[in-house]
Amino acid sequence: MDQLIDLLRDGLPDEAVLTDPDVTAAYANDMASFCEAGAPAVVVMPRTVEQVQHVMRTATALGVPVVPQGARTGLSGAANASEGCIVLSLVRMDRIIEINPVDRIAVVEPGVVNAVLSRAVAEQGLYYPPDPSSWEQCTIGGNIGTASGGLCCVKYGVTAEYVLGLDVVLADGRLLTTGRRTAKGVAGYDLTRLFVGSEGSLGIVVRAVLALKPSPPEQLALAAEFPSVAAACDAVCEIMARGHAPSLLELMDRTTLHAVNKMAQMGLPESTAALLLAAFDTPDPASDLAAVGELCAAAGATEVVPAEDAAESELLLQARRLALTALEAVKSATMIDDVCVPRSRLAAMLDGTAAIGEKYGLTVGVCAHAGDGNTHPVVCFDAADPDESRRARESFDEIMELGLELGGTITGEHGVGVLKKEWLARELGPVGLELQQSIKSVFDPLGLLNPGKLF
Repeated sequence: MDQLIDLLRDGLPDEAVLTDPDVTAAYANDMASFCEAGAPAVVVMPRTVEQVQHVMRTATALGVPVVPQGARTGLSGAANASEGCIVLSLVRMDRIIEINPVDRIAVVEPGVVNAVLSRAVAEQGLYYPPDPSSWEQCTIGGNIGTASGGLCCVKYGVTAEYVLGLDVVLADGRLLTTGRRTAKGVAGYDLTRLFVGSEGSLGIVVRAVLALKPSPPEQLALAAEFPSVAAACDAVCEIMARGHAPSLLELMDRTTLHAVNKMAQMGLPESTAALLLAAFDTPDPASDLAAVGELCAAAGATEVVPAEDAAESELLLQARRLALTALEAVKSATMIDDVCVPRSRLAAMLDGTAAIGEKYGLTVGVCAHAGDGNTHPVVCFDAADPDESRRARESFDEIMELGLELGGTITGEHGVGVLKKEWLARELGPVGLELQQSIKSVFDPLGLLNPGKLF
């Protein structure tokens, strides 16, 4: 332990090396439930690429595991510490190095907060679309590590679509540059995409080249109330089948609506079984909303409320923004699932999830990025009740199993981490798992990078 600290301090300023157990304990977990975490030996907070390289050379020399972290807003345990590890917190590497309006790129360090980048590029008439719900806290490095999504994914895609190139410190301290700054490029294997979503298991991202888009027009939204989840999902299928390109298409079930009503007194009818929210940022959003409103009515919507301006749109979207907070108030703890299914199976996923909640006697609310089939079932339970905690974990597993049965995936944007390791093996199959483990061993032959995650 003393040798590790001494060697780290040889290449890091004293304030970058944290050893007080009361301080380091605060870096043990992200926000996931049911995920084990160990006690870090030390937390390091570098500011430069060279300092990250020094950390990795030290870790390799001593055989000490390294767990990279950003803001720890993740929901899969991917940033949880391993016993006796070096926690490598990248939050102090928070510079926006370049914003280039001609090439439409930004070059940033991993600790840049998503919202800070979004506001900075907006000042130059540009747009960085990925917008996780934690965008005011989460970092770009964490977004890259988990391949984060957000509300806008239905039109603009997830983080992976915007990462053009990376600088990555490998396990032995070497610096690898991948990708490009150009609009196109197909030279060699796409190592950039390999690192996106790798949860810090292949290398430490220290710089990213991100694609930007021109700022879109201000969006307008509508809310449609449905008497059943099936009717709302039929509307989603029709909207997508007719070729519409909403900037947002979100769905909340009855349980979620009741929780939001209870917390915020929004006055949503108790008879509403599902609320569908759609928005457009096109040149003529009112026309697009009118067309989608007709499709919702034809699918059985009992009421369709289009906004007339941006302020009304924000009021309509408020219920969705409050969904998780409202469900967290139902019980002392929540497990937030992240199962993505084909849009055509969305109704089966939601109905099946409701049945699982009834089976286990638990409150399970679902909010979904309906436009891309990404559901977020939220299992509410009393963490102090062992039996209820057990039922919560079992219901969580059944929800993931349902998603796979419907042709989906165990995670659309939150990552695997500790929480879904067993399920990743089931989704990949033995051949896929073997190949992915082989790739891991090429980049990290000693198994020091974020051990115990993914596999």
